[in-house]
Amino acid sequence: MNVLRSAGRTLRSVNRYLKGVLGEDSYEKYLQHHEGTGCAAAPMTMKEFWRDKTDRQDKNPEGRCC
Repeated sequence: MNVLRSAGRTLRSVNRYLKGVLGEDSYEKYLQHHEGTGCAAAPMTMKEFWRDKTDRQDKNPEGRCC
């Protein structure tokens, strides 16, 4: 049973790492930042967030590696 628990923890860690590398956790980080700064405006929806992020990347293409 300990082996299964250890494997589960390892898989969760790998999953969290990959989400960070791929940027999938960006929206969660945005929400944490939004809440932490005490912004009065409502946070963007996930769809709005990703649209804004890609629009900013398109306006500033040298900010990307590829």
